[in-house]
Amino acid sequence: MNPIIRKSALTDILRCKKSFSSLFITGTLFIALGCGEKKNTFQQKPGGNTTIVDVIIAKSEKVNDKVEVNGTIVANEFAELRPEVSGLLTFLDVPEGTTVKKGTVIARINSADLTAQLNKSKILLELAETTEKRLNQLVKINGINQADYDLAANQVNSLKADMAYTQTLIDKTVVRAPFTGVIGLRKVSAGAFVTPSSIIATMQQLSDLRVDFTVPEVYQKYVSKGGNVEVLLDQSSGQKQTARIIAIEPQVNQTTRNITVRAVLNSGSTSPGSFAKVYLDASTEKNSIMIPTNSIIPEAQSKKAVTVKGGKAVFVTVETGDRKEDFVEVTKGLSIGDSVVVSGVLFARPGAPVKVRSVRSLKVASN
Repeated sequence: MNPIIRKSALTDILRCKKSFSSLFITGTLFIALGCGEKKNTFQQKPGGNTTIVDVIIAKSEKVNDKVEVNGTIVANEFAELRPEVSGLLTFLDVPEGTTVKKGTVIARINSADLTAQLNKSKILLELAETTEKRLNQLVKINGINQADYDLAANQVNSLKADMAYTQTLIDKTVVRAPFTGVIGLRKVSAGAFVTPSSIIATMQQLSDLRVDFTVPEVYQKYVSKGGNVEVLLDQSSGQKQTARIIAIEPQVNQTTRNITVRAVLNSGSTSPGSFAKVYLDASTEKNSIMIPTNSIIPEAQSKKAVTVKGGKAVFVTVETGDRKEDFVEVTKGLSIGDSVVVSGVLFARPGAPVKVRSVRSLKVASN
């Protein structure tokens, strides 16, 4: 082999060894530095697992709540004017939207056949009465049998009964206002054939309007006959009216578990069928512990709240009572003076250390 080539190859080998040594040293330093950084990553700083929370101090609060339910305005009196018999309308007087007095004739149905029958019965009655008078004179002198006279007298009474029955049928052909009130829109026209299922018009008495509303059975103790409730008629104004409870349905609806209550408005004006909000005073004389609703942790079989004791988070099982939009009553599980966590609840762990950042009031904590 050429000496010059051998020298060049040796030089290249030495150069590769030097490069590999440098690479090995550099890689060793990189691994060493990398291991040092990984070790420092798991170093825990003092207080690194402490959860920062805000708390309130549980204290006795007066439970003052209003239960809101939906109601419907109803008229004091309401009726659908319908004929009692079928026939042709020969007279119709429906002054739409005006007040009519009780007994006013609204409509008449053709009763010519009944009137003719009544007239016929009157003629027969006159003849029967004349016959009865004659036979009465004869029976006094024993001119006829008593049975003949009784038959004539019975004929008079029978005709009178027929006339009374016919007159009743004629009365049924007349539709009158059942009470003094405002008549609604006319549903039929004169000359139409109507039946008892036909509605001629509606009438409503707008004085002493009432409100019907349903109450869940758990709030039944808050309603009583003679008691007052607040009613919101106009949502935009926000002005509430008072109403006096006059009747309570004695049976609870088995489907909805609600009871129906009726109250009469002391003031205010609106239209029957209008929607209304009814507010029941559900306040009690007892004092209870109230906490924000977001402090409650719902679970499958229970509810829990987080308290701070000895610098650690303690989870307690609680039972709740009345609920408002922002607060909930705790009936069991908390004591007066407990520090209840209101912020940072989701980050707290049972037995883990916590640091109280601030003590808030109930009103501020709910916001």
